[in-house]
Amino acid sequence: MKSELNRQWILAKRPEGLFSEDHFTYQEAIIRPLQDEQFLVEVFYLSLDPTQRMWAQTDTYLPAVKIGDVMRSLGMGVVTKSRNPAFREGAIVQGMTGWQSHVITDGRGFSQVPDNSGLPLAAYMGPLGMTGITAYFGLLDIGRPSKGETLIVSAAAGAVGSIACQIGKIKGMNVVGLAGSDAKCNWLTKELGIDAAVNYRDANAWQQLQEACPEGVDVVFENVGGKMLDMALGLINVGARVALCGYISGYAKEQNPGSHNLPMLISKRASIQGFLVLDYVHKSRDAISDLGKWMMDGRVKYRMDIETGFKDLPVTINKLFSGENNGKLLMQINTPPE
Repeated sequence: MKSELNRQWILAKRPEGLFSEDHFTYQEAIIRPLQDEQFLVEVFYLSLDPTQRMWAQTDTYLPAVKIGDVMRSLGMGVVTKSRNPAFREGAIVQGMTGWQSHVITDGRGFSQVPDNSGLPLAAYMGPLGMTGITAYFGLLDIGRPSKGETLIVSAAAGAVGSIACQIGKIKGMNVVGLAGSDAKCNWLTKELGIDAAVNYRDANAWQQLQEACPEGVDVVFENVGGKMLDMALGLINVGARVALCGYISGYAKEQNPGSHNLPMLISKRASIQGFLVLDYVHKSRDAISDLGKWMMDGRVKYRMDIETGFKDLPVTINKLFSGENNGKLLMQINTPPE
């Protein structure tokens, strides 16, 4: 009998700049037999996220991936073999799979995807997964929005940003998005219904942002940092709240300029707070319940950018840093069940 092989990307060296194939080693390994309480997952979706660039480089809220280990990532797959009664064969699960086609686990850190929800499985890697939960608690818990306030969201057409924009509208806010192309700005205003969107690459982006926020800014949902955070801070009102979700402008650079407008936090008596979705995992059912209802009502829409080609993974992830992705970026490496 031919042994089943596990395709893997192994971290070979710390990245400098964007990811490349040189940072990884591709290998195929024989899948070992299961022990008691373990089960085998055939992975069909891998989540590609900006934080993976930091995981490969340095210690963050998680230890850096060790040289020689499978690259860390969230994934979703189907249980094909099981010696764990809590995870039956055929169950769809998600958890830290890593960049590999199969993973053996005892189930710690894994959860089962609901059966027959009527929603695509990919949605549980996006608006009903860590992406949506991040937007939900970042805006509602850190941003503490009120009806009539103005919200700025950077990377507004991205996976997290687009959900944050729509939650802002649901809460009665004036929502302004920053995105990297006219097409993305049009999608934000025409499809998602936010009040204004500014292409930050335009030469007059600052003027456009000022015009979109005539009464200043009360809440900033920050995914990018750098120039975009600086512009938002230049418009904050007294008591503004900045939810610092990400700083993608600095993830793939050795040096990143600081913000010139940080002193505005003092004069405006404003607050800036970083947060992690891990802080809210214990409350995730609240977010998933609300997001699911809003999706069914048509008040939350989403886009998935699903790529194929496992051997292109180290290059495909760089779409996150160039802005080429449209919505949540996934890599499909096996065929999902129907």
